[in-house]
Amino acid sequence: MKQPFGIILAGGLATRMGGGDKTMLALGGVPILSRIIDRIAPQVAALALNANGDAARFAGMGLPVLADSIEGYAGPLAGVLAGLDWAAEHGAETVVSVAGDTPFFPCDLVPRLLLASEGMAHPLVLARTPDGRQPTFGLWPVALRHDLRAALEGGLRKVVMWTDGHGGREALFDDPGTPFFNVNTPEDLARAHAMLEGDE
Repeated sequence: MKQPFGIILAGGLATRMGGGDKTMLALGGVPILSRIIDRIAPQVAALALNANGDAARFAGMGLPVLADSIEGYAGPLAGVLAGLDWAAEHGAETVVSVAGDTPFFPCDLVPRLLLASEGMAHPLVLARTPDGRQPTFGLWPVALRHDLRAALEGGLRKVVMWTDGHGGREALFDDPGTPFFNVNTPEDLARAHAMLEGDE
């Protein structure tokens, strides 16, 4: 299998943070997005950002910015679809998605997702921790993008309903700590600063 492309999902409304771009909040002196790029870029063949609105606000990040093609903020699956369509244009077979507000995810995310997908005709794997599935972290097959588009246009929004319907697998991440901790509130951002200081 070819090395996957990567898509950072940042298309949400960030309502619990008061709006704006969570990904651009400073964590340890740099935007959260920069930390995410540093983690995922070495693991993928190419990388893009899924975000809606004016793409110019991400101009300094050096990534193509892909807007949802489904109207009305259809959730993370719409961002996955944008990544799949982009990857298809460049001949890629799979896309790995990561959340734009989760700065500490594993640096070996992609190889572990790929390992879990061995033998699948259409590699479809979600990350899982002992606390449950992490539906914004997954390996997605370009071959099913038209099926996903039809499901979204039909009103589907729940990630696991679609993945389960296609025999999706899970990759267990039982790493110590909270590698999939995400920043949703100002309190979360404060905790992320504390976690960063503990790491460094």
